[in-house]
Parts: sequence; C-alpha cells; structure tokens
Amino acid sequence: MARRLILLLGGARSGKSRYAERWARENADNALFVATARASDADMRARIAEHRASRPSHWHTLEAPHNTAGEIAASAVEHDALILDCVTLMTSNILLNLPESATQKTANAAVLQEVDCLLEVQARSKSTWLLVSNEVGMGVVPPTRLGNLYRDMLGRANQRLAAAADEVLLLVAGIPWRLK
Repeated sequence: MARRLILLLGGARSGKSRYAERWARENADNALFVATARASDADMRARIAEHRASRPSHWHTLEAPHNTAGEIAASAVEHDALILDCVTLMTSNILLNLPESATQKTANAAVLQEVDCLLEVQARSKSTWLLVSNEVGMGVVPPTRLGNLYRDMLGRANQRLAAAADEVLLLVAGIPWRLK
C-alpha cells in the first residue's frame, strides 16, 4: 500500500469517521487511531466510548488532544494506516489554549503551525493517513467572536490540508464526493 494523505470533510454526523474506519479495515492490516477529543463531560465520555467500541480491538489508540503532531511523531506504534479524528477538535483545543485577547492572525498562526507539523510528520511516514475534519464554513456566520475565530481557524487548516492531500472527499449523508 502506497503512502497517501486523504482528507475527509463534511458536516456533523455526515459519515466521515465511519468512512475512515471502513477504509482502514479494508485497506490496512493495522491502524493507529489518533483521538483529539477530551473527555470533558458525560456526553463526550459516552461518545468516546461509542467510538472505541466501534474500532477493531487490535488497532492502537493514541490520545493526543494537544501537540498532536508531536505525539504522533513520538509514537512507536507501527501501522499501515493512521486515522486522525479529528482536526475539528484539535483546532478547538488549540483555540481554547489561546489567551482571550488572541487575534484572528494569532489564532490562524497557531493552528497552521500545528497543521504544518502534522504534514512534516506525515511526509516522513510510510502510512496512509486519513484526516477527519468538519466543514464549518457552509453554515451561518457565528454570532460570537470565539465562533468566528474558530470557523476561520478551521477553514484555514482545512485549506492547508486539502492542498497537501492526495485525495479529498466531502461526505454528505454518508456518501463520499470526490473533490480531489
């Protein structure tokens, strides 16, 4: 299996994660699942447990809500496929670690620095990487400053990842549409 970078975009519950997991089951002998969620409340703990239960038991999981690229680089797990689920939460974690006074320029620079680090680690990897991310720019304009910072940060991250990706799919109702 040749090394590739696949970006999976879509809205909430569009089938992105399910697609990534199915792809890895069908195309890889072993996978590393990189989780960026933080178990911050009962609802998130339940969602994390549901996701864990859906994955094959022989897959490895790396919990990396912060310094995601560094955690992946430090991981000694051998794998054919890497699923990063998801860039959306990774971006949120970066935003929530910024000072309240952060500007859009500062916020964008913080997320793009992490994206560039991810791309550097991916370039040295022999695995196919599947990156899951939400497309949040197709909805209403957020009514808050924090919402606008986040939407723009994630949009910039998705653009940078899409430019580097070998393949980009947009998932709608579980159906993948090839964009690149």
